[in-house]
Amino acid sequence: MEGNEAADPSPALVTDVFARACTSRAAFEDVTSRWSSLVLLALAEGPHRFGELRRRVEGVSERMLAQALRGLERDGLLTRDVAGTIPPRVDYALTPLGTRVAEGLRGLADVLEGAVPEIDRARLDYDAR
Repeated sequence: MEGNEAADPSPALVTDVFARACTSRAAFEDVTSRWSSLVLLALAEGPHRFGELRRRVEGVSERMLAQALRGLERDGLLTRDVAGTIPPRVDYALTPLGTRVAEGLRGLADVLEGAVPEIDRARLDYDAR
């Protein structure tokens, strides 16, 4: 390297969702799992308890919901607030980062919900081939 050439940035400083070792890729994988995405959308409506989330996100098992919640909490997208009551009350809510991610997911969900007729037509055409 010559005197005034800039050195390439350290791989540790580069963030790239396509890079296998990037933290953003692991978080992307967590967020885009079926249940985690739906949990984020539900929590964007406001804080929920575990049972409320289970009812809101139809089809999710307790095990998969607990796994999604742990992953999202680990990534800093939600908080888990345990009230010192008997029985204990646990509320889940989005963090500011979780709110930003959920807003992006809401935009995607809105596009998909609005495109249901197109999607249905495309699926029928595809299945007819």
